[in-house]
Amino acid sequence: MTDPRSEQIETGLGRAAEALGDVTQPVMDLFYARYPDARASFAHHSPHNPASLEAEMVGNTLYYVMRWFENPIEARIYFDTSVPQHRVALGVPPDWYRGFIEAFLDVVEPAAAPATESEKAAWAAVRDGLVGLVERNRHI
Repeated sequence: MTDPRSEQIETGLGRAAEALGDVTQPVMDLFYARYPDARASFAHHSPHNPASLEAEMVGNTLYYVMRWFENPIEARIYFDTSVPQHRVALGVPPDWYRGFIEAFLDVVEPAAAPATESEKAAWAAVRDGLVGLVERNRHI
């Protein structure tokens, strides 16, 4: 059975896509404005095509936003490995990981134009859930 909040998020993402088109550049612009040192990390980890890595990270974030209510366990399993792996093996601090999710949501959510309290609550729950997974794995 589909969670009605998933439908609210999907509808909002449709509105955001109509308003913004490809969100990769606005998300990256906001993320780099908040975390300027992260730009060098993207270039280091994808020296021949950092834009491809940026698009991949935006796509991954979009995926987990879309899937949060339908399969939070999948997100938990992914974040339980990804956050520590990014921190230890790639030198990506949890603040950047969290900041990326927040930049994505700070760009997309206003364009999604949640109008009702239940829509606003769904977006808040996605933010709390995904950011919470980063925080849960901050020191692992």
